[in-house]
Amino acid sequence: MPSIERADWYAIRRAQSTRPSTYTCPLCGRLLPAMSEHVLITPLGDGRRRRHAHTACAARARRAGRLPSRDEWRAAQPRSPGILARLKGWRP
Repeated sequence: MPSIERADWYAIRRAQSTRPSTYTCPLCGRLLPAMSEHVLITPLGDGRRRRHAHTACAARARRAGRLPSRDEWRAAQPRSPGILARLKGWRP
């Protein structure tokens, strides 16, 4: 079963190469020619762990909520109280 590394958030960008390589899409398991238009999926922005994927597969995974962006992940994190709340003695 194809899979992508589990991470809190992912950076996704368009990619296209002139190298005659072939990758395997981590989302569908099908072959992906490097010279075709596709995307790079990078867990936690770590370029050493990037994976090549079909554009349609990545879009489908994003719509399903499986590839949240850094901004989406950050917005879902609990917020700490502001300085004024802490000065007024805020308690959780």
